Amino acid sequence: MRRSNTYANAALTRFLGNSPGWYKLTIVFFLMLNPIVLLQFGPIVTGWLLIGEFIFTLAMALKCYPLQPGGLLAIEAVVAGLTHPDQIYLEVSANLPVILLLMFMVAAIFFMKDMLLFVFTKLLIKVRQKLLLSLLFSFLGALLSAFLDALTVTAVLISAAVGFYSVYHQVASGKRAEEPHDNNNDEYFQAERRHDLHQFRAFLRSLLMHGAVGTALGGVSTLVGEPQNLLIGQKMGWDFVDFLVHVAPVSATTLLVGLATVVVVERFHLFGYGATIPDEVFEILRKFDEQERETRTKSDMFALMVQFAGAIFLVFALALHLAEVGIIGLTVIILLTSFNGVTDESRLGRAFQEGLPFTALLVVFFTIVSMIHEQHLFSPVIEWVLSKDLSQQPAMFFIANGLLSAISDNVFVATVYITEVNDAFQAGRISREHFDTLAVAINTGTNLPSVATPNGQAAFLFLLTSAIAPLVRLSYMRMVYMALPYTLSLSLSGLFAVMLFL
Repeated sequence: MRRSNTYANAALTRFLGNSPGWYKLTIVFFLMLNPIVLLQFGPIVTGWLLIGEFIFTLAMALKCYPLQPGGLLAIEAVVAGLTHPDQIYLEVSANLPVILLLMFMVAAIFFMKDMLLFVFTKLLIKVRQKLLLSLLFSFLGALLSAFLDALTVTAVLISAAVGFYSVYHQVASGKRAEEPHDNNNDEYFQAERRHDLHQFRAFLRSLLMHGAVGTALGGVSTLVGEPQNLLIGQKMGWDFVDFLVHVAPVSATTLLVGLATVVVVERFHLFGYGATIPDEVFEILRKFDEQERETRTKSDMFALMVQFAGAIFLVFALALHLAEVGIIGLTVIILLTSFNGVTDESRLGRAFQEGLPFTALLVVFFTIVSMIHEQHLFSPVIEWVLSKDLSQQPAMFFIANGLLSAISDNVFVATVYITEVNDAFQAGRISREHFDTLAVAINTGTNLPSVATPNGQAAFLFLLTSAIAPLVRLSYMRMVYMALPYTLSLSLSGLFAVMLFL
């Protein structure tokens, strides 16, 4: 009996590693509950239950990386027959551009980190006023994501924030630059410095959230801003300019409202915003910048110039859509590593450490999406909207898209809706003009309200599961809380713009 208990304890200890015991038991409970619900209530109820459970694993990302518990739930969905491997493969194949983007573009950003730290350190030092800095982060996030992918822009923000945090944390811990250091270990911090650390974390959290929401503001406006935009543009036959013009009445309105929201939450210190950079932290970053400038060699300058050139090429290649985003990312990797002499396999491997776990998690997410597709969980909503009067449909599509995109993948939601509307147009049920209006409502509905949770925006999910999230204590619920003012302002302004201007 003792031997059995020992093995049972070992199994519980090994299962999901260092996660809390209550979390492990919760996942086991989910795995045992789902077959019972399937037998008693059928696949529809079980499908919605699995979605809720998967969202729970995302919400607890700081307790356990969602790949393992979410993956176990996804495997159970396949075993239970709620989806099938062939359907999962089709879902993954349809989203291959996003997977390639994560594999190669995030790694490309890694090889630009010195240049990014250089640029953002200068920005941080030159712009002392927090409100102006927040507006800059939000506007730059919007501007860049209109031409780049939101995940790429988020990777830039993460890289810069990790750089800031690492510089301060190492210096404040009493470590020299050349010494190995663990940014997660606060034991070397003196008591009087811990308040500054907490404030600096709040400062970085707010900038990251302003920038991440900015990617949604800009991503909604152009053909290349979000993956679903390309899909919608293809169905509609719109080129870059056509897409920009059709969406402008809504995207321009929400951009102004989004920037106004930055001002309000920062000015009145609402929803976790308003924290400023502590003076000591600022001095450390300023001295770091001076030190870097004084010790920078010709070789270092050349490396920075190569990275700047790579960034310029990246912007133009993506804006002109010379190739799929992931292929452009691989091209940037080859160029930057070639001209900066990074040829060692171990150094190359480190660039992929950030993106590949999230890539694996995204494939698990596509398994849940394929279950939604096979069980037609969203079909009642679609049929209900299409049954409404034509004048009501744009607003109803915006609302329905927004609600579903907040809990599911907005690419999937957009795919389902634009396909249904296209079928209605081909059948002669709606005019071309109305088809254009519904396409804009679908695009903005999947892009704007989806900032509510990390489930709806891949960029938010990427931020939540990145290296910076545990460093600045950015949990799932904190993201939802900090996104709430944006969720309300963007959803309402987007809805009014759809009703008034389309």
